[in-house]
Amino acid sequence: MEEPKRRAPTAIMRRPEVERETGLSRSTIYGRIKSGTFPPPVRLGVRSVGWRSADIEAFLTSPADYKTPNDGI
Repeated sequence: MEEPKRRAPTAIMRRPEVERETGLSRSTIYGRIKSGTFPPPVRLGVRSVGWRSADIEAFLTSPADYKTPNDGI
């Protein structure tokens, strides 16, 4: 398996890259976002989103135990 690329914690990853790194499909990613078990995306524009690389790395540390931080939002 290929070693994940090293990125700055503030780097933004687009969905295809997130899918490759996590091994999850688009529908699984959005289902897990809804259930609070995957980092939410950051809105980049009207029709585009991305994920902070630090959020994806936190998820990859322990995917089965990942819970979205509750910021009271």
